Amino acid sequence: MDAVEQMTMSGLHLSELAPRVVQSEIRAMTMACDAVGGVNLAQGVCDTEVPRVVAEAAIRAIHDGHNIYTRADGIPRLRRAIADKVTRTHGVTVDAELEVVVTSGVSGGLHSVAMALLNAGDEVILFEPLYGYHVSTLRALKVVPIPVELTGENWALDLDAVRAAVTSRTRALIVNTPSNPAGKVFTRAEIEGLAAIALEHELFVFTDEIYEHFLYGDAEHVSPLMLAGMRERTVLMSGFSKTFSVTGWRVGYVVADAKWVPAISYFHDLLYVCAPAPFQVGCAAGVEELGRGFYAKLALDHEAKRTMIVEALTAAGMRPHVPEGAYYVLADASGIEGVTAAARARTLLKETGVASVAGSAFYMQKTGMQHHGRATRGEKLLRFCFAKKDEDLAEACRRLRARG
Repeated sequence: MDAVEQMTMSGLHLSELAPRVVQSEIRAMTMACDAVGGVNLAQGVCDTEVPRVVAEAAIRAIHDGHNIYTRADGIPRLRRAIADKVTRTHGVTVDAELEVVVTSGVSGGLHSVAMALLNAGDEVILFEPLYGYHVSTLRALKVVPIPVELTGENWALDLDAVRAAVTSRTRALIVNTPSNPAGKVFTRAEIEGLAAIALEHELFVFTDEIYEHFLYGDAEHVSPLMLAGMRERTVLMSGFSKTFSVTGWRVGYVVADAKWVPAISYFHDLLYVCAPAPFQVGCAAGVEELGRGFYAKLALDHEAKRTMIVEALTAAGMRPHVPEGAYYVLADASGIEGVTAAARARTLLKETGVASVAGSAFYMQKTGMQHHGRATRGEKLLRFCFAKKDEDLAEACRRLRARG
């Protein structure tokens, strides 16, 4: 008899919202990696250097007494910086006072947005391979996630499949571009197609654009916010965890039409009160002072890291899907021993000391189940994060090549 059954029999039990399996595959692999002293390419912790201007501004803010609650929607300085940045990069005027909420990361932003704009039983379409927090957030609020699978080497979007997934209960789409875990950058044509569906069916479009500055080659970041007719229904979410390498600071933001912001801010206040005050100051300094040159170098540095990991995975006998953005690679690991992706990840860890994540963690269906007539591809995939210090990534690549 397991713990859940014992609690139920005693009259004590978990809520209907509580998950029965709590530890994610990503965290499980991180713990397994730590146990063997391996190189962790499983978790997207982004342990590269924090820009000096960002770190020093946060430290100075602590010493200057910025250690108390902020306004629920964030400090004015950061909201102005965000509004200016979005206006500059997307060509859409944003009101810092009425249309921006500073959040506890993108995860906190999505939770607040979902509470403000969705009801239990609503359906939200999102795209596989997908980021598990998006699904878990929806399920925690009794909102129904509806997956549409991206296909082919470039993770192409089938707009007909999206239309087929829309029902009378569909309320929104979630678009993560560039995406975790695939590194897919949705094309302008794909974003325009999704915008047309959203307009036709009166849907919100929630975007997770946290990797917007991690673009390689000719890839172009297109936000639905930029398109005609999409201003009212687009809720843009992004943040500073990845660009400034401050994943532990938990500072993100939401940009939305002024009519939605008060409710979003209310729920963020209820859940988190506010994002950490001195870290808001640090991020504001980064947005104000780090210009295009910083973001261009960020992309070039990670493109070099991408080359390293792609070449090492190829040498190790795993065929990588070369990402156009973000800092993850999904690779075909069918040649590694194991029936499931989780088993293959553990085999690879045992053989090389390099931790990865089972591809099945990024698909909703369970092992062996069919989805839209196809067996999940997740069981043959492993995900690798390459946002690592150069010496750590080089060691991981050396170990992977040795396997080949």
